[in-house]
Amino acid sequence: MANITSALVKELRDKTGVGMMDCKAALTETNGDIEAATDWLRAKGLSKAAKKADRVAAEGLVGVAVEDNKAALVEVNSETDFVARNEQFQEMVREIANQAISTEGNLEKLAATTFPGGSVDVTAHIAEMVASIGENMNLRRTAGLMVENGVVASYVHNAVVPGLGKIGVLVALESGGDKDQLMTLGKQLAMHIAATSPLALSVEELDPETIARERSVQMEQARESGKPEEIIEKMVEGRMQKYYADVVLLSQTYVIDGESRVEQAIEAAAKEFGTQIKLTGFERFALGEGVEKKEEDFAAEVAAAASGN
Repeated sequence: MANITSALVKELRDKTGVGMMDCKAALTETNGDIEAATDWLRAKGLSKAAKKADRVAAEGLVGVAVEDNKAALVEVNSETDFVARNEQFQEMVREIANQAISTEGNLEKLAATTFPGGSVDVTAHIAEMVASIGENMNLRRTAGLMVENGVVASYVHNAVVPGLGKIGVLVALESGGDKDQLMTLGKQLAMHIAATSPLALSVEELDPETIARERSVQMEQARESGKPEEIIEKMVEGRMQKYYADVVLLSQTYVIDGESRVEQAIEAAAKEFGTQIKLTGFERFALGEGVEKKEEDFAAEVAAAASGN
């Protein structure tokens, strides 16, 4: 049997918001498996766990760059938010984002690309910045989108300067329509994605393991009702449809009008513009998403500074 430590219980409590005793019971029941314990709590109706592990944030910036029919996202992390307001750091992230357009979402290739205006690659330049600013930094991830005919629109939420902020989104629209109209639609869709954080473009693109896991949770939860199995099956199917409407982009309620599904909004725009429009992909980066951040004891830090330690 796994050793259910207080740290493990706290981790589950921080993730789910459920009481300590229930968290301990869940961990005991699942042999210390955090993910399984989260599902156990949800099945018991005790937790409304977030669909993504975004409860802990790292600092730094998300950068967006767009060039013709291509665009890129990068996330560069730092230890503190002070660095994100540093003009040198901002310029570095902007240049890395511009370089990322040509590397098409390949992190290793981007890291090995020569940094503009110098003779070293991106990794070495970041190391130089660490020495200069005196704070650890790293290039965490990158993504890219392109279209043959149409536009790649972008949106940055909580921008500190143009193209740099806390959340960055790209949307690819394939269409022969007017590019200005498409860009307006694309930006609205990107704003929607920033707000709703979908897991996939369509149900078909949703991770099968994610679907199976959600179905298992809903099945277990439905069985708590004590109803016959055939009724439970219908209950679960209805709940899965609601789940898809929550996490699948084309099935989500469009936040711009609060009524249409995203798929319907695109169809309406295509009719208005007099052209076919296909949303072929999207990317969304939220700063520090899923990154564990060291918890600081601020009082102890101040006391140590005051004592000269």
